[in-house]
Amino acid sequence: MKKLFALLMTLAIVLSLAACGGDDAATTDDTGDTGDDAQTQDTGDDASTEKEEGWWKEELTTVTDGKLTVATSPDFAPYEFYAIAEDGTPTLAGFDVALAGYVADYLGLELEMVTLDFDGVLMEVGNGNADLAMAGLSPDPDRANLMDFSDIYYTGGQSLVCLKENADKFDSFEKCNQPDVVIGAQTGSIQVGLAEDNTPDANNIQLAKVTDIIAEILSGKMDLGYIETEVALSYQKNYPDLEIVLEVPYENAGSSIGVTKGNEALMAGVNEAIAAALEDGSMNDFVAQAQEQAAGTTGSLVDGEIVVDEE
Repeated sequence: MKKLFALLMTLAIVLSLAACGGDDAATTDDTGDTGDDAQTQDTGDDASTEKEEGWWKEELTTVTDGKLTVATSPDFAPYEFYAIAEDGTPTLAGFDVALAGYVADYLGLELEMVTLDFDGVLMEVGNGNADLAMAGLSPDPDRANLMDFSDIYYTGGQSLVCLKENADKFDSFEKCNQPDVVIGAQTGSIQVGLAEDNTPDANNIQLAKVTDIIAEILSGKMDLGYIETEVALSYQKNYPDLEIVLEVPYENAGSSIGVTKGNEALMAGVNEAIAAALEDGSMNDFVAQAQEQAAGTTGSLVDGEIVVDEE
């Protein structure tokens, strides 16, 4: 009986010590001071959130191996347009086009440009048929289901444009927001939303190309057009009868590159390229050259054919 009692006491002491040891380990883990498990967990978290510089180079994938496929809409000078030489030869130009070449070189890829209407550009990237969309894109949250957005590479603004002779007639949003006022915006663009927000009572019409809107305003068939400011300034140089009459408020001012959704490696490489272009001054050069080219003869893509913009 004594032996049995001694055995039970010994077992009780062992269990008690084991229980104390368990309590100490749990306390250490909770405080995070010395627990091995806690240290291992912290290290794992750091490793999962931090990536080495240039990690994307090993993981970079594109629609076509060795190529960077970029969709654009060449009716948006000075972002993208056709520069027409004296002999009539068209060349795809604009600072988006120049930046696309810079990004492709930075990534070590061959550039392939695909020209489409603006809404086609959005669909091309959204459907995974192109790697990037470069068409003066604003990082509009409404497009987040189609693509991811890079860092901002150019900051612009939004404007309302009309004939110079009508500037006094449309010098306020109140005057523009009338049922008999015809206002244009490019199909698929953020300008459509700006029209709905700022002139909901006007006769807002969507057209496929900015050049169509300009032509309608010049002909008197349309009163006003919502156009990105830099683009409006470019057309104003070529068409002195145009005037920027109002600055349109827009919180997402600036242009980003649309990137195939979920392609983290491509996004990382694109953002590095943008940072490099801004830092080394290349972006400023691209803008200056595009503005100079846009002041000459330009053309746009119409139904698959390049048409010279009317003077």
